Amino acid sequence: MKIYDSIGPNPKMVRMFAAEKGFTFSETETVDIMAGANRQAPYTDKNPAGQMPSVELDDGSIVCETIAICELIDETKTDPPLIGTTAAERAETRMWVRRVEWKIIQPLTDGFRNAEGRQLFESRFRTDESVAPFFKAVAQDGLAWLDEQLAGRTTIVPGRFTLADVALYAIVEFGVGVGQPLDPAHKNVAGWFEATQARASSQA
Repeated sequence: MKIYDSIGPNPKMVRMFAAEKGFTFSETETVDIMAGANRQAPYTDKNPAGQMPSVELDDGSIVCETIAICELIDETKTDPPLIGTTAAERAETRMWVRRVEWKIIQPLTDGFRNAEGRQLFESRFRTDESVAPFFKAVAQDGLAWLDEQLAGRTTIVPGRFTLADVALYAIVEFGVGVGQPLDPAHKNVAGWFEATQARASSQA
């Protein structure tokens, strides 16, 4: 499995997930997104959406979208399980992935795309700098909600380190560096972040 990699939180998420699984890509090709290489051929011949990352399978087929790629890796190398070993565990993990996606990941990303990252995205997406504070506030509301849920634990899914932790960590780490810091009042989120940051995979 070949990965088309780049800077940014989404490729970081996939690399971190792979590192947790002990999964090694057969080949890595770095795409220069700052130069716009992801928005033109030959990359768009493989991924017309121009999103990063994507993976190419041995038969030449392409899989895009971070969560789909992580699920592919999880099923390709089943140990250690980062989604679940039973239907109930997998459903629980996917429930939490959806929660953090909609409450935190998506609004945090939209806050960046409409403000600090606007120049990178305005040629591809509809952007409006005036909505950035709203999305950033929504992400902070989501983190405040999560802070209550994390009382007494340091993993998003109770008792298990999962895809939900990897997905959220990659974007929160990114947000801290682009003007969306963690609120120090959210002690439980801070504890989760520190515990996740201490894992070797966070350096992937």
